[in-house]
Amino acid sequence: MMATGIAASLPATGRVLVTGASGFVGSAVVKCLVEAGLDVRALVRPTSPRGNLVDPRIEIVEGDLRDDDSVARAMADVRYLFHVAADYRLWARDTGDIVATNVGGTRKIMEAALQAGVERIVYTSSVATLAWRSDGAPSDETVLLDEDEAIGAYKRSKVVAERVVASMIAERHLPAVIVNPSAPVGPRDIRPTPTGRIIIEAASGRMPAFVDTGLNLVHVDDVAIGHLLALLKGRLGERYILGGQNVRLWDMLSSIAQIVGRSPPKLQLPRATIYPLALAAEAVARMTGREPFVTTDGLRMAKHHMFCISDKAERELGYRARPYVDGLSDAITWFGRGGYLG
Repeated sequence: MMATGIAASLPATGRVLVTGASGFVGSAVVKCLVEAGLDVRALVRPTSPRGNLVDPRIEIVEGDLRDDDSVARAMADVRYLFHVAADYRLWARDTGDIVATNVGGTRKIMEAALQAGVERIVYTSSVATLAWRSDGAPSDETVLLDEDEAIGAYKRSKVVAERVVASMIAERHLPAVIVNPSAPVGPRDIRPTPTGRIIIEAASGRMPAFVDTGLNLVHVDDVAIGHLLALLKGRLGERYILGGQNVRLWDMLSSIAQIVGRSPPKLQLPRATIYPLALAAEAVARMTGREPFVTTDGLRMAKHHMFCISDKAERELGYRARPYVDGLSDAITWFGRGGYLG
């Protein structure tokens, strides 16, 4: 599915603003929109890396979601908004930073969009706002997670931020569609994300053991096309899961091992045995400021098989996802070229 063909059905041209444009999902959305021939403006922080934004067709505006002036400047003459920016960390020395970006930043950008008369908005939420079914069946858009049941600052902040957007849609006619990507994998994971770090460690042969958990993996470029489809076909106020395939962690690690020519890990550990390691890693992180690879929140989340389905997006948007192994392969190739693999 090519972005250029999809964009041919756009009602008219107009400037598109993408927040979080230098990040993993944001840069994929920017790439998709540029390839579709749209006039793209990227809002990035002055300190953000620009390696994903080298295309000269991208207009870069420096600013911060929490700054009124920079948000207003970025929103000038904008017809469509993709609010992709988020602080995606499972641990932070100061969790207030995560909340400020994900909740405060979302509220501020949506207020600015209303004031600027933006015609249509795609808000990037997450499957982190879903509750997981007790019987293990995949979740869909009808299974909402309560804030007090969310594990960790990231999940809580995304639940609250999604509720902020939903309430503004209902009460103030915010012209927004909500999309909920699962765990994206693929090229340009520059930071990298928590899922990307798993790929790096596994591909480098540094994951000799695993726990019994599962997640939904999706190629980041399919997520980006899903964003464009949501702009074109999504119903205002609706939520659409943009996922791929449900995969057990062991199967993911085995696929990575096959791609790089290594043996997959054979040792499955109970989660309880890893908690002391996570506590120690977080103690070190509080001194160094570097995000630990293993966290207590991550282990608590791993209790569930985080499986979901994208039937609604497939039915209403025409969304499709390629095999998850393609995303792993593209991620490993990109990480290898970037010197991430040791």
